[in-house]
Amino acid sequence: MSNASSIVIFSLSGFNATVNYRVTLFSLTLLSYCVILVLNVSLILTIILDKNLHEPMYICLCNLFINDLYGTAGFYPKFASDLLSDVQAISYVGCFLQIFVIYSYVLVDSTVLALMAYDRYVAICQPLEYHSVMSVRRTAVLVALSWLVPFSSVIIGVTLTSRLKICGSHIEKIYCENWAVVKLACSSTKANDIYGLFLTCIFIVVGLSIPASYVQLVKSALKSREGRRKFTQTCVPHLLCLLNFSVAFLFDLMYSRYGSASVPQSVKNFMAIQFLLIPPIFNPIIYGLILTKIRGRVKSSCMMVGEKFKLGLKA
Repeated sequence: MSNASSIVIFSLSGFNATVNYRVTLFSLTLLSYCVILVLNVSLILTIILDKNLHEPMYICLCNLFINDLYGTAGFYPKFASDLLSDVQAISYVGCFLQIFVIYSYVLVDSTVLALMAYDRYVAICQPLEYHSVMSVRRTAVLVALSWLVPFSSVIIGVTLTSRLKICGSHIEKIYCENWAVVKLACSSTKANDIYGLFLTCIFIVVGLSIPASYVQLVKSALKSREGRRKFTQTCVPHLLCLLNFSVAFLFDLMYSRYGSASVPQSVKNFMAIQFLLIPPIFNPIIYGLILTKIRGRVKSSCMMVGEKFKLGLKA
């Protein structure tokens, strides 16, 4: 990192479009983050405390919700602070830490969604072998890999970027992004380009495994009424979450690399935070409403809290 020692702070110019309504945005940001915390923490506790939900599918779901908390923690507190600040800047180390958190959040989400697709494929297409294929030990190994592989991949990417000679400090976004920092380099970025292409190919393969699984799932589900019921109850919410995440992230990726200068900064900002706003809110809502086990458990918990509240008022 010695070749980047001249850059101590990066400025975030994306906030220029928020000058006139920072208080409103701060209020919405605080509300959104509170909703994300309440929804995801509630479902994480529901899955952990209910032994009937200690199954591969719900373990994967729990990891998806934990990852939502992890990713949003790397964005919302800093974003809210910047909205109330006169100067929107981030330190060199803080920038790379934010890059690591946000990118690893995205990749972990991708691998967990792929793991969930595999779990549903085995459950519906190979129901008799499900408990042997998705054993507790294998599920633990797959979940661990869904975190370790993305983390290792992002560490390599961040290390490569940190070794570049940075000759600028002006980032045209509201948070630090790897591509935005690479564009500020005045040394060769060939290693970053090659690794980025390699990593993209790897995760495209991971992404393609999901539709491949669902082709087999649909074929199997159409054969029986029970198969169609399982597909509707457990696969539809997964597809909605996958579509939700993919569209949100694709918008940010396209604007980061190919966004036109004529596009208003406020529109760019909205597109940039979609994958940090929509999936963390809608994932727990979609699964909480559609999956009967979780919905029933949450409903009974709410009723118990309501009864205790009434008893407390009477006392």
